[in-house]
Amino acid sequence: MPKKIYTGEVVSDRMDKTVVVVVKRITQHPVYKKTIKKLTKFKAHDEENKYKAGDIVRIIESSPLSKDKKWKVLDMVRKGSE
Repeated sequence: MPKKIYTGEVVSDRMDKTVVVVVKRITQHPVYKKTIKKLTKFKAHDEENKYKAGDIVRIIESSPLSKDKKWKVLDMVRKGSE
């Protein structure tokens, strides 16, 4: 089974070698058919501490690195506006 890859925005880079990435999805409610925006936060491994808040990055699924960290940063899509 292939590993999942998501694109999201880094919202926190305060932890050492870890960034928090928010992935935004648009889904449809199963009963009411209304379009809903959903946010999911993932903790991703950043070995070199090079990604900062505001950057758009791609993350890939990996084996567990800690209790909450099961993703790695694959690459940067776009630099944050700073």
